[in-house]
Amino acid sequence: MQNQSRSIPRVERLIVALDVSSVEEAKALVQLLGDSASFYKLGLELFMADGYFALIDWLTRRQKKVFVDLKFFDVPETVRAAVRGLRNRGVTFATVHGNQAMLEAAGKDKGDVKILAVTALTSLDQGDLDDLGFQCDVQKLVLSRARRALEAGCDGVISSGLEAPALRRDLGSRLLIVIPGIRPVQNRLADDQKRTVDVAQAFANGADYVVVGRPIRQATDPRAAAQAIQTTIAAVFSA
Repeated sequence: MQNQSRSIPRVERLIVALDVSSVEEAKALVQLLGDSASFYKLGLELFMADGYFALIDWLTRRQKKVFVDLKFFDVPETVRAAVRGLRNRGVTFATVHGNQAMLEAAGKDKGDVKILAVTALTSLDQGDLDDLGFQCDVQKLVLSRARRALEAGCDGVISSGLEAPALRRDLGSRLLIVIPGIRPVQNRLADDQKRTVDVAQAFANGADYVVVGRPIRQATDPRAAAQAIQTTIAAVFSA
């Protein structure tokens, strides 16, 4: 199921989540990781700190790729304006977590930014979705949202690795698949992620990229942890 149809540099297939509370912490981690990572996700926690957009500029000056993960959800015109504000500043990906009109608005004004539609958060399991009133299983929900994202002009989706095989079977290589919630095979992290896979399984299931946060940030040696993931990715794509 592994997707080798896209010419993505292997080092870029690992996206490190900078889920820290300050720009200073983020910069320190980037500097610590050095050439073991070249792609970084900036989420809501950093957005609430001073210097979010200055950090984007700092990263791009260092030839790092940037994923703005703010999960835009608002009236379509506001989503369109927010996406337009990211254009021409070196942002590779941005997320939208909304209905069809929001996705279409983002797709129309994305410029050089690739839009990723959130399908179902990896912190939600079937019980959570039932509580939210979704009358279908997770896989059907993810497939439905992915198809609609493609129709809306999105470039890819955020999906659990558990649903990636079905996405690849149904949609082939038409959409990028970015998988968060990556955990080691023997996951001893006490956290809020429920629908997880490890790095090798994510790519075997069809991922284009994986997003890894805590297993790198909380490692005794974050750089070694990132390099180990890069070694796994190299092995997967050289097989």
